[in-house]
Amino acid sequence: MSVSETLSAPGAHGFSPLRRSILGAILVTATMPWLAFAQQKNDPASQEPTDMKIRMMFNGHSLTATLYDNPSARDFASMLPLELTIENYAGNEKIAYLPRKLTEDASGPFGNEAPGDLCYFSPWGNLAMFYAGYSYSGGLIRLGRFDDFEPLLVRGTVPLTIERIV
Repeated sequence: MSVSETLSAPGAHGFSPLRRSILGAILVTATMPWLAFAQQKNDPASQEPTDMKIRMMFNGHSLTATLYDNPSARDFASMLPLELTIENYAGNEKIAYLPRKLTEDASGPFGNEAPGDLCYFSPWGNLAMFYAGYSYSGGLIRLGRFDDFEPLLVRGTVPLTIERIV
């Protein structure tokens, strides 16, 4: 059978196996850039800040943070305002337990950790507010970034108020 006969010999759907393979390869090639774009948008390391700001107040201090564009940060914002307790943890962060768990749709390693990150630790259901260096660990989801994190250096367990800035 010649190449032209092979290309024209109908299969189950009216296309020869060779034509189906060629059409499949064209379809995959055409959709790959869109798949890569979708994956990049969901990649925690490439998430962008939004215009949504929050304020955290504790022990006479006020912090402002900008939330990132991800499902977990939006879920967190939907809970505000909140009255929680902030406490020290591990010598590099403050934590506060949320009243319920957040969606984990924004989970995954982000590789560009820095002091000033506002994160959610899904296994424990708490906020993690980093004021010193840290490394990503499984279950850590970045929600946003503090404008200034110096007040987090104050030690103690105190009431915490979190609200959206309109």
